[in-house]
Amino acid sequence: MDPNPTSQPILSYVLTRLPPALSFKRPQNATSEFDVEQPPPPPEDPTSDDLKGLDLEERMPGLKDPVLLAAMSKAVADVAQNRSVLGGLGPRPDHEAIDKARARMAEIDACLSPQLEDIVLSSPQAGDADGQLSQNEQAQKEKERKEAAEKELLGLRALIQLDEMHEAYEVLLKDAEERLDKIYYTAMGHAEPSEKESNEADAEHEEDEVNEEVIGLLEKGKMLDRVDLSDRGLKRLPDAFGKLSGLVYLNLSGNQLETLPDAIGTLDSLEELRLTNNILTSLPDSIGLMMNLRILDVSGNKLKSLPDSICHCRSLVDLDASYNQLAYLPTNIGFEFVNLQKLRVHLNKLRSLPTSVGEMTSLRLLDAHFNELRGLPSSIGKLQNLEALNLSSNFSDLQELPITFGDLINLKELDLSNNQIHSLPDTFGRLENLEKLNLDQNPLSEPPADIIKQGVGSVKEYMSRRWLQFLIEEEEREKIAEEATAQQGPQQLSWMTRSVSSVGKLAGTVAEYLSPRANRPNRDSFLDQQF
Repeated sequence: MDPNPTSQPILSYVLTRLPPALSFKRPQNATSEFDVEQPPPPPEDPTSDDLKGLDLEERMPGLKDPVLLAAMSKAVADVAQNRSVLGGLGPRPDHEAIDKARARMAEIDACLSPQLEDIVLSSPQAGDADGQLSQNEQAQKEKERKEAAEKELLGLRALIQLDEMHEAYEVLLKDAEERLDKIYYTAMGHAEPSEKESNEADAEHEEDEVNEEVIGLLEKGKMLDRVDLSDRGLKRLPDAFGKLSGLVYLNLSGNQLETLPDAIGTLDSLEELRLTNNILTSLPDSIGLMMNLRILDVSGNKLKSLPDSICHCRSLVDLDASYNQLAYLPTNIGFEFVNLQKLRVHLNKLRSLPTSVGEMTSLRLLDAHFNELRGLPSSIGKLQNLEALNLSSNFSDLQELPITFGDLINLKELDLSNNQIHSLPDTFGRLENLEKLNLDQNPLSEPPADIIKQGVGSVKEYMSRRWLQFLIEEEEREKIAEEATAQQGPQQLSWMTRSVSSVGKLAGTVAEYLSPRANRPNRDSFLDQQF
């Protein structure tokens, strides 16, 4: 919390005196912390009553020092420059797109040499009559193959380079913002925020007591199966903790842990691990060794990513990673989490869900509200055991749902409020088990507002009629096209035939629509946009 309640208006006043290019505004991609449940108020007018007649030097005595004033101006300029560069780079590529790009690059490199060898082996030897000509053709084929590979690699490298540039400038931005914070506190005449000596002494004394408790637990060794060390002020967990191999339940919530020892992965009997409300910035790769782990709660930390190794925790049925800073989930997370029933990733910075999420066939609850989701993968329709889905408050990022959304035939509760969805997918009427629906704060045109007001039953009925009518019309068009084809012959295909062929394959017949097992296209159009 700011030690001086007037500090923010003063800083706003200072920044309004700088050139417009140096205005201070926190971007969407900023890595500094913010409270998503309490958004910052709009910038105050520097001419408002609380700033009129403001004596800046009295409020910020440090500004009398020209060196400090120059440092503040430089810090503000650095913040503005880094934000400007990030804005010019455009959206950062999704983690899944980067993973696929790297995999494709490795595949091209691995295949190029065998392909060139095949060209050499398939060409006539130099001693043949056409040897010289064949050598020229061989060289041309090799050149064309190398150029084709290089052309594809060029695009893949560009995608990876864009992601690396985003990463670099986000680090620079964070450093510049932290530097500006320090200068600001100095200008206000305050020391940098720190704990008072008395508090530090109390904390050290408390940690000594906790350490004694931990030591006592370690002495019991394998006899323990449940340990609760929540709210103890722990700052560090000793490596020897990994020797408690009999542990089934471990609660380390409400401490001050920044890291976990790699030895925690040796707790191979552990079934429930609670780490909520610490200050963890990462999880050790060894967590993937916990093959019996069923419940993992890492909510309320500072995690920016989950390790890829977490995918090996195949026994997980409940994963809570909410209230963190996650920008993505591991690309292959769904392929291994086939037993997962509850996934909570709300209040993070997720811009997409990986395609593999569709493989979590046991999933019953998915909560991804308050993120930055720009869409859903088409594979979401495979979650046919899903009963509750919360996608609310992704705001302007979430504008549409895939057509496969209607395949969530067991969905009972759905929250889509506070987004920018203009139309529900035509297949929405297939959600026959839907009981609770929240569509508030969306610019919906389909279904109309008067239908939405009548409740979930009216919405389902309206969307069912809409989709059924669409299928009937398409089937009629297809019949007309077939008749025209029969009359004109295969060489005189009309535009009508060409226009309905792809739609016919997608929509199928009315009978197929009425069947919940109707085949669906497996192409993921949302992911394709990343390339």
